Amino acid sequence: MAQENHLGKGVLIGFITGGALGAALALLYAPKTGKELRAEIRTKSDDYLDEADKYIAEAKDKAIDLINDGKKKSEKLIKDAKIKSDELIKDAEKVLEDARSKTDVLVKTGKEKVDQKTSQVKTAIKAGVDAYKETKNN
Repeated sequence: MAQENHLGKGVLIGFITGGALGAALALLYAPKTGKELRAEIRTKSDDYLDEADKYIAEAKDKAIDLINDGKKKSEKLIKDAKIKSDELIKDAEKVLEDARSKTDVLVKTGKEKVDQKTSQVKTAIKAGVDAYKETKNN
């Protein structure tokens, strides 16, 4: 794309330069009085300057359009990246919350089992102690 712009710029400069040289040569070789020649040179140079200004304005407009398109595309890319990152963060938070929830359930279940086994061991120890005391007293 940059190469096309460079090529277009070269063609534009070549066109303007060639036109100006051709017009100058045509004016110089045409049989006219000095006053007429100067007036025609002035008119032609004004015409070529106007045409050059027109081409410059068009080139400027195209450059502005390209810059604006680039800005829009970069803004869209940034917006899309932000949306994707937000989605990834939400997904990660969900995974983390699921892991916490499962961990809480496992810890609670484990604690209940430990409490149950502890109670069974205490009951067994108490029964053993009671049996020992009863055997000793008899």
